Amino acid sequence: MHSYLLLFLAIICEVIATSSLKLSNGFTNLIFSIVTIIGYSASFYILSLALKTIPVGIAYAIWSGIGIVLISIIAWLFLKQTLDLAALIGMGFIMFGVIIINIFSKVSGH
Repeated sequence: MHSYLLLFLAIICEVIATSSLKLSNGFTNLIFSIVTIIGYSASFYILSLALKTIPVGIAYAIWSGIGIVLISIIAWLFLKQTLDLAALIGMGFIMFGVIIINIFSKVSGH
């Protein structure tokens, strides 16, 4: 379970970094550029720790699925980007896939 907490922390760092990447305006805004670099560095380091016990394919599926949904929510709430019905349905399928992996996969490291 410790590895999954690390994975979740890595996802949070990545989401912060990606949100900051948008706000860095092509790395012209120094503060958001620094947050982006630190966030991605922390994220990959923490992910490497989680990968000691979680299979890489499972970790990446969870990482990307949750990351996509969180980034989309942040973009919608704070950056005023819209999500249409197709995007919402697609993200629902992504989350459904992450749930299936975590509940039913025998290789998920649980």
